[in-house]
Amino acid sequence: MLRPVVQAFHHAGTGTWSYVVHDPASGAAAIIDPVLDFDAKSGRTGTGAAQALVAHVRAHGLDVQWLLETHAHADHLSAAYWLKSAHFPQARIGIGDGIRSVQRTFLPIFGLGGDADGTPFDHLFADDERFPLGGLEVRVIAVPGHTSDSNAYLAGDALFPGDSLFMPDSGTARCDFPGGDAATLYRSILRLFELPGETRVFVCHDYGKPGIDGSEGREPGCETTIAAQQRDNIHVRDGIDEATFVAMRSARDASLAMPALMLPAVQVNLRAGALPEPEANGTRYLRIPLDRF
Repeated sequence: MLRPVVQAFHHAGTGTWSYVVHDPASGAAAIIDPVLDFDAKSGRTGTGAAQALVAHVRAHGLDVQWLLETHAHADHLSAAYWLKSAHFPQARIGIGDGIRSVQRTFLPIFGLGGDADGTPFDHLFADDERFPLGGLEVRVIAVPGHTSDSNAYLAGDALFPGDSLFMPDSGTARCDFPGGDAATLYRSILRLFELPGETRVFVCHDYGKPGIDGSEGREPGCETTIAAQQRDNIHVRDGIDEATFVAMRSARDASLAMPALMLPAVQVNLRAGALPEPEANGTRYLRIPLDRF
């Protein structure tokens, strides 16, 4: 199996991992889950994290063909639209075709116009769709459960599962957002577990683990394998059945607070990271619906 080159970038403020993936023979590249800096206290956006991706691409002479989202994230704003507009106009922004369901749910909540037709994304992927990245073939695997639009991307031996799988000691993502379902996530993960055990898994989020009783803990990590997930994942390792997972996930989700950036993030990310157009005074505004969540 072909082995792409994967460079990881950690966004400490949101615990997000972004990736530049490229075919070593041709230099054809994809950027996965890029982050737009956003300070909720001041309302300021920034492109520092995204600029690091651009610098890597330029330094290695890569041809960015795709800007890929694993789903419409609720914990950070996407930089995909900015990257395409400012640096990679030839690249296509892609996401799973379940984004139309996300748009149907959230466009009315935020009072945003437009149809739930997937725009302004350039391409909506169907389950098991495949596309070339230079000499690599990328397979799209629909993994709903966390959200209805969740996708995993399998590029050669490298899997990017979004929030479906975290590092083994962190388990899996929540399923209590609109369109989420714990049983569906369990079945989606079983599909990923059909991949070869040596498949590299690059997670979308990790915050590290604090030390307990004098232990060192660990720094944020991003890479594991399918075999390690099957053996060690605290939520879905081998031997944990669907009913047990659903009970655990449901109880855990009921105890979780809403993500700090959910309201600003979702309204931007369901539009591929495009910020609202400026009002007559030249200022852009996000919308905060009251008493809806």
